[in-house]
Amino acid sequence: MLNQSIKAVLFDFGGVLAEEGFYNGLMAMAREQHLDVDNMPRDAMQAVYDSGFVLGRGSAADFWALMRERTGLQGEDAVLTKRILDGFVIRPWIMERVRRLREQGFITAILSDQTNWLDWLDEQYHFSDAFDHIFNSYYLGKGKQDPSLFTDVAAILALPPSDLLFVDDNADNVARAQSRGLQTIHYVDRDSFIVEMKKMNVN
Repeated sequence: MLNQSIKAVLFDFGGVLAEEGFYNGLMAMAREQHLDVDNMPRDAMQAVYDSGFVLGRGSAADFWALMRERTGLQGEDAVLTKRILDGFVIRPWIMERVRRLREQGFITAILSDQTNWLDWLDEQYHFSDAFDHIFNSYYLGKGKQDPSLFTDVAAILALPPSDLLFVDDNADNVARAQSRGLQTIHYVDRDSFIVEMKKMNVN
């Protein structure tokens, strides 16, 4: 259904604005080290929350220590971190679209369950200047697993939730955003994303 009330577009980082470095990097290392590939994504997401790293209450060292304990992953912190960061490759075509949306008057923002690694990535790729806001769980102390985050973001932007469009490759995050009244796009691939944006008259 066409809805022209959208005032702000919120993009997830890994898996939308960039390739999914966290998931892909850990899966590659799991295969190389003959670890449990099937459970690695779940174990990693649990560890990044349980260590407090993604909410700014723990460090990368805490996260990697927990990963070693729970999964058997081996390697020095710096080496493991580099493998993850190298996987977050920015998608130029979507950054061009972000800049165009901003030129058209839309508020643009990143809304990501990330850590201070996002700051390091910005130093490399210089993407932050395309956004009016960067909502990073590391600094907010709250992640997208908590639906109230979406209400908080709407309040910060001083907009009703229905004026926000949220784009994420994680279906659970999309569902939580919908439960708080946001308009959403579940990012699957470039072509379907472009189609969905056109349907919403945001392109």
